[in-house]
Amino acid sequence: MSMALNQAAGASMLLKKGHTASSGLEEATLRNVEACRDISTITRTSMGPNGMNKLVVNHLGKIIVTSDCATIVKELEIEHPAARMLQLAAESQDFECGDGTNLVVSFAGELLAQTENLFRMGLHPSDVVSGFSKAGDKLLNEFLPPLAEIMQPVSSGRDKDEIIRATKPVLAAKHLGSENILAPLVAEACLGTMSSTGKASFSVESVRVAKILGGDVTQSHVVHGFVALRGLETTLSAAKDAKVVVFSCGMEASATEAKGTVLMKNADDLKNYNKSEEKKMEEIIKGIADSGVKVCVSGGTVSEMALHFIERYGMLCLKVGSKWELRRLCVATGATALVRLGAPTPDEMGHCDHVHQKEVGGRPITVFAQSDGSKTSKLSTIVLRASTSSVLADLERAIDDGVHAAKTACKDGRFVPGAGATEMALSLKVKAFADTCPGLDQYAIRAFGKALEVVPRTLSENAGLDQGSVIAALGAAHASGKASAGVDIDDMGVDGASGVSSQTSVLDLYSTKASALKLAIDASLTVLRVDQIIMSKQAGGA
Repeated sequence: MSMALNQAAGASMLLKKGHTASSGLEEATLRNVEACRDISTITRTSMGPNGMNKLVVNHLGKIIVTSDCATIVKELEIEHPAARMLQLAAESQDFECGDGTNLVVSFAGELLAQTENLFRMGLHPSDVVSGFSKAGDKLLNEFLPPLAEIMQPVSSGRDKDEIIRATKPVLAAKHLGSENILAPLVAEACLGTMSSTGKASFSVESVRVAKILGGDVTQSHVVHGFVALRGLETTLSAAKDAKVVVFSCGMEASATEAKGTVLMKNADDLKNYNKSEEKKMEEIIKGIADSGVKVCVSGGTVSEMALHFIERYGMLCLKVGSKWELRRLCVATGATALVRLGAPTPDEMGHCDHVHQKEVGGRPITVFAQSDGSKTSKLSTIVLRASTSSVLADLERAIDDGVHAAKTACKDGRFVPGAGATEMALSLKVKAFADTCPGLDQYAIRAFGKALEVVPRTLSENAGLDQGSVIAALGAAHASGKASAGVDIDDMGVDGASGVSSQTSVLDLYSTKASALKLAIDASLTVLRVDQIIMSKQAGGA
């Protein structure tokens, strides 16, 4: 192979055959901006309580109907590297705060869309990055914190009404009309898993959802404990103040590791062989019963013989197929999952106040319920009812976001005005800051301020209001000192209504808002700093 480099061939001589490379403002930067703008256009119509649902069919043929931005961008399987940065930012926001994912994608997309005009004016990408960085720092450090002083913060993370106040706007944005039913359920479930001492806090994993098809959302309820979506194996169907043993293995005669041959010479040998197996199983089950256990849970199969002896000794038996469900049951009862079949020690046993089987929507379920004063359970389950599986899945996503919001409120209970009020106030402040800046940065800072208007504009557009008049009225309200004036979606179709509420009742968590704005700014700056895209030939030979 010749080591001489053909300079006329450019980058194609440096890299392997099959690669693609694009560079410069037109080929790289503007194409990245266009890709990010397209993804934000898809998700923007899903913002707010009146946001539209998206019907996504994934590569497995599964149909997902949702307005949750994190789910949409995850299921779209985005391939463009710049647009994937927005997807990763949305996923980070979803993991950290649960809510605000649409704000991340929409604001980042609008920021990048504003740069197209700046580039046409002759600004260099470095000038735009510098302006956006200045505006972002000023916004997060100086302009946003004072807005948190307008609203009353969460005084106690253990107050049910305070948690309902924090979660209701989040649930309304995902499932408008169900927030008054779901918010008390979320608050009750979260409070049930909190430790009685120290600062109010809980794990998001401690609040589970059991989905049962049929009925409607008003029939949903909370169980302080664990709900298994299958019935008991035994004829006994209830036990109170019960000791629980959990086996991660099956309850059956163990097979030998090495193959062996048993020689039987007559019928008595066969009868004695069966009797010895029965005797051994009875010894094991009797030992479990003698230790005071009333409920046996198996992670594998339960043999007919084992079930027979469990019935004889008056115990309950439940089979749980999933190892994750088995772990949650151990958390709910305080039991230790045993890998050997035999009598448990007192430390290995769990406790449950009431184990019973009941029928919900024609389906048998087993409930491990703990009383309010129980020190054992650190798990709550919300039993969800809905008419279709897609609605159930969407309600589950809404509850997940609500639980995240409750956890965030326990950490940082500050609120900022919602319904686009915060973004409009920040927009006016950033534009005023742009007028004080010399140099080319001011154009980028002013564009940053204009990009913040995307939230009230989208909310009014999705609610069927005239976005031009709403933005004008909202800007005038904020200019006159009404810092908590926001978009009023209830003015939809009302004659003479401005579409603006001078004192919005919608609240957003301060930390969620700050995190969303920071992630959106970081993602858009990362995209703008790219001036060349080099993609190797994909593996697989296609």
